[in-house]
Amino acid sequence: MGINETSDVNNGGGRLSLVGGAGVAVLLGLSVAAVLAETWKVLIVGWVAFAAMAAGTYLGARATETDPQRLVWGYGLASGAMVTSAAMFLVPQAIGIAGNGGIAPQVGGIGIAAGIVVGYSGHVIGHRLTHRDLPMDVTTAQITAHALSAGLIIGLVYGSMPTLGLLLGLAIVSHKGPAGYAAARRLRRNGKPVSALLLPAAGVGITAIPTAALPVPEIAVLNAVVFGFAAGIFLHVAMDFLPVCDAGSEIDQVCSLHEESHELLDRLRIHAVGSTVVGAAVVVVAWVAVSP
Repeated sequence: MGINETSDVNNGGGRLSLVGGAGVAVLLGLSVAAVLAETWKVLIVGWVAFAAMAAGTYLGARATETDPQRLVWGYGLASGAMVTSAAMFLVPQAIGIAGNGGIAPQVGGIGIAAGIVVGYSGHVIGHRLTHRDLPMDVTTAQITAHALSAGLIIGLVYGSMPTLGLLLGLAIVSHKGPAGYAAARRLRRNGKPVSALLLPAAGVGITAIPTAALPVPEIAVLNAVVFGFAAGIFLHVAMDFLPVCDAGSEIDQVCSLHEESHELLDRLRIHAVGSTVVGAAVVVVAWVAVSP
């Protein structure tokens, strides 16, 4: 089922990137500060995000073919886990904080709506930039911006509610693996160094660690909006990662190189549904297993 792409790859994919190395160096320095501050959960989430994207990048850089079924399962598992995590852990917190603070629970809903709208707006504007001649690699810049903003929100969430478990953060960064794989394939085809992706790989930890150390005021309205906004952002990202097997989608572009592209795309729809359901179920099962 794989599609050979050897002819699209040149030696540019092997060059080292200074920005990638700088990102790793900054993450290492902040990790020392996290150990001293004992912000263990954010530290673990940051390094798991780094390891997941670095592994995905490594596999994507070494692959000589793109397997659409593998892409579908990677995206489906990650998006299913993220949707479920945001719905189970962030949405109830946003509504609950508002209710416990004596304010209308709709305030938390406003934050959720704002997160989805802002996430969508950023995605559309970022995609528009890909059609412009910019003095930088747009793919790396987009993923880095996303990683830094995700880390900022993760830091705020864990700084506001340090009792939250690791399951939330780990599920939220579960998309880093397939994202790194897909980005690495794209960079290799364009002859650009995939090591630049070490910067977005480190991005979550770079912003999450210092943000988690900031004092968060005990203001119910603010906290409800923060949790709602975080839920909205991650719901948007999760929905953006849902494997779409329609004409013009990334999966369709991969399948279009196959002799039986239409039949293959039709079969992959079943895999898309199955992978998303499995990703969601894993989070539920893990929550039941760790719940007292």
